[in-house]
Amino acid sequence: MSRVPLSVLDLATVREGHDSTDALRGTTEIAQAADDLGYSRFWVAEHHNMPAVASTSPPVLIAHLAANTRRIRVGSGGVMLPNHMPFVVAEQFALLEALHPNRIDLGIGRAPGTDQATAAALRGGSPHLTVEQFPDHLGMVLALLGDGRVAPERIDRLRATPAPQTYPEVWMLGSSTYGAQVAAALGLPFCYAYHFAMSSDVDTAARLYRDGFQPSPRFPEPHLMVSASVIAAETSEEAQFLAGPSRIMALSLRTGRLGPMVSPEQAATRELSDLDRSLLDQLPGTQYAGTAEQVVAGLDELVERTGAGELILAGAVYDPATRRDSLARVAKAWGLPN
Repeated sequence: MSRVPLSVLDLATVREGHDSTDALRGTTEIAQAADDLGYSRFWVAEHHNMPAVASTSPPVLIAHLAANTRRIRVGSGGVMLPNHMPFVVAEQFALLEALHPNRIDLGIGRAPGTDQATAAALRGGSPHLTVEQFPDHLGMVLALLGDGRVAPERIDRLRATPAPQTYPEVWMLGSSTYGAQVAAALGLPFCYAYHFAMSSDVDTAARLYRDGFQPSPRFPEPHLMVSASVIAAETSEEAQFLAGPSRIMALSLRTGRLGPMVSPEQAATRELSDLDRSLLDQLPGTQYAGTAEQVVAGLDELVERTGAGELILAGAVYDPATRRDSLARVAKAWGLPN
């Protein structure tokens, strides 16, 4: 059967007993595998001050990954715009696009990607970097990246690069209906972060996005991508075992007990309080963990449910080799061209 394209989202996960260099080497190898397997995009997140996440600067990491892959689109999932001045973001991604024409995506989010204290350190107390200014700053980024719908005076004489020939593809990201409505109003592609939690908001967000979509020159039709957290293995039991670290990581984020990702063996033997167990029952961890056929059946249902035109697969695991194997199994069962 004909299925929608698949893409990959990665955090550059730091595992216990290893360092950031190991994490970034693992992400590079995962990106190269995704490139070979026929995935459409490889996105990296922006998180700060988290012991388990090495992906702190998407533009820097994107430059490295694009230079070490052949044809896959590389982008941000996403840049958290309230942490950055819009002109800086536009310059960074215009430069990336000039280095790798027609391969760069700029996914933009409204959340800080960290705690309030770290967000304040990133912004340096600037009155110009607030969530309230997000719509204005998003408009400025779009204008600087060639959106002709914005009046020229909006950016005055600013140029993101001296002589652009192509522009990165700009996406709106979100885990609520706000992002869906912004993307619809501006005629942007929209990625819903379903991997955060199996929330009913995905259905409402998908409907609001499609119903409210205003065509734009680059996107005459709506394009919805939905993220999902996935681990595929030889057996369902093995997949559930390999998903253990992601559940402990989700629990650590919820309870503020941050640390590097533990191994599947450590996750399986972790002593948990009654409160921890209760919280784990409410956390997404890995949403689709099983054989490739079981995972694909779940993803097919997600596409049918949301009408997504593309899926992007998250999946925090202890060993990068596990992630590469999982992506290979899903690619084969999905029928990706490679």
